[in-house]
Amino acid sequence: MRILLIEDDTRIRQDVTAALEASGYVVDSEADGEEAWFLGDTESYAAAILDLGLPGMDGLTILKRWRAAGHNFPVLVLTARGAWTERVEGIDAGADDYLPKPFRMEELTARLRAIIRRSGGQANAVITVGEAELDTRQMRLSVGGLPINLSPQEYRLVAYLMLNKGRVVPQQELSEHLQSVHFERESNAVEVLVGRVRRKLPVALIETRRGFGYIVEDPEPAQ
Repeated sequence: MRILLIEDDTRIRQDVTAALEASGYVVDSEADGEEAWFLGDTESYAAAILDLGLPGMDGLTILKRWRAAGHNFPVLVLTARGAWTERVEGIDAGADDYLPKPFRMEELTARLRAIIRRSGGQANAVITVGEAELDTRQMRLSVGGLPINLSPQEYRLVAYLMLNKGRVVPQQELSEHLQSVHFERESNAVEVLVGRVRRKLPVALIETRRGFGYIVEDPEPAQ
């Protein structure tokens, strides 16, 4: 899944990027408010981590513009300023969670996982579809209790589909969440990746809807 990180402090931005990439995310990072607003307005993201004190355009203005434009991806707000009035203002502007600085990376990644799950209608950190179980904390997939060895990109594919289970996900949307905005996206990359994952799974987890995309959904109950 692709995350937009907006933070003007170089060290924090680098540290958070490293932590997110170690947790299996693709990260687009930006320090300038104007550029960050443009990325969120034109690209597809599973979530954004947004600092409030930014050059060019402040974080609250960015958030308000995204929400006014109908962008509903979850947003985790970061700030060095801890006033409760500012937290209220951020939440009223459309933030999904709020984390004051300084913070622990473990808490940031846990909060990020939570807002992404909630945006997909999932409350539990372990997502189950039939015999398949995805542990979003450990970044592990198992089927029938047996672990499935997935590459980071294969995990991102399965995780995104399972977080959006029951919804047909277009191929273009999947492609956008598997690669950074800085990489050229090959037209058949998703098809190749889906094929690789299917060969590793002992069950038919990912279905193709010709002309529409891919879907993971709970099996029909036995009659």
